Amino acid sequence: MARAIADPECPRCGGTGWITQPDAGAGAARPCECRDRHVVPHLIEAAGVPPRYLGCTIQGFQTATGDDRTRARLMQAKAACQRYVDEFLGLDGAFKETGLLLVGAPGTGKTHLAAAVLLELIRRYRVRGRFVDFTSLVHRIQSTFDPSSPESKHDVLDPVIEAPVLVLDELGAQKPTAFVNDVLYLILNTRYSRRLPTLFTTNFRLKKEDARSEFDLLADRIPHMLVSRLYEMAVPITLDATDFRYEVRMPKLLQT
Repeated sequence: MARAIADPECPRCGGTGWITQPDAGAGAARPCECRDRHVVPHLIEAAGVPPRYLGCTIQGFQTATGDDRTRARLMQAKAACQRYVDEFLGLDGAFKETGLLLVGAPGTGKTHLAAAVLLELIRRYRVRGRFVDFTSLVHRIQSTFDPSSPESKHDVLDPVIEAPVLVLDELGAQKPTAFVNDVLYLILNTRYSRRLPTLFTTNFRLKKEDARSEFDLLADRIPHMLVSRLYEMAVPITLDATDFRYEVRMPKLLQT
């Protein structure tokens, strides 16, 4: 867990984060309560969730759109995400080793749910997490090749690979070049080997019978060996719905 941050204006500890009590020796120190109050905000800030998704909650996920079948599927997805959070800490005191794979067309709420799950895990279990958009991550790694870059490839990749909980947004969105596949392999294979839970979102389907077109398969976007690892790394959740931005958000904008 990230280091607890003290309140610099706390009257009890004076901003040190510790309260010293006299004893027979030099004194005994105990953590101040103000440290505890600052843990969650600090962890959320460090997770890198984009501002647009900081207010996302599982409870706030909209399921009242489309026909009865669509609403039922969205409710199932919402319930599966809540169940994942509720069961993240096992009876043995260990966190889950598996994650989620949120599959659906653009605008169906995949990123909303992934961010909401991560934020709720942080608030409830105070686990360190990381949110990354894969396309942005690739561009950031490429920028480290510039000799004047203040970051190295390891500076960018290590926090992603080592995060206790990771959201990898838009899996398969990048054109499958050798460089992209190498980056993806390093992230997925390392996290697979270390049993670190990862939440993925993707527009591409796992199975051919679920695909909307011949160009809609995840196996055509990332190496087959990584698709195989996904079967063991994450529970698939399919969001079959229309584009919420088009159906709901845009009409509201047009009314303003």
